[in-house]
Amino acid sequence: MDDTALGLIVTWLLVVNAITLLVFGWDKLSARAKWRRIPEATLLTLALIGGSIGARAGQKVFRHKTTKQPFARKLSAILILHGVLFILISAAALAGALTL
Repeated sequence: MDDTALGLIVTWLLVVNAITLLVFGWDKLSARAKWRRIPEATLLTLALIGGSIGARAGQKVFRHKTTKQPFARKLSAILILHGVLFILISAAALAGALTL
């Protein structure tokens, strides 16, 4: 993988995590103000497409969706998936099978 591709991936992850964090904050504000909420499926999709760290940070910073166990378990599964993918890609790069 060349520097341009790596830069795009890093940029994507930074942007999607920032957006996910902001969306969690907006949903918390919406919950308090009794406004229309953001569907859990949308929050989980943002996490799945790369925003899992932003989602976990949003849970902690805004104390949001921490007691909703089905949601928390799904988010934890996404975090584990991302961790495994990171380890596999890193191991492949170290073994020379993938050029980063």
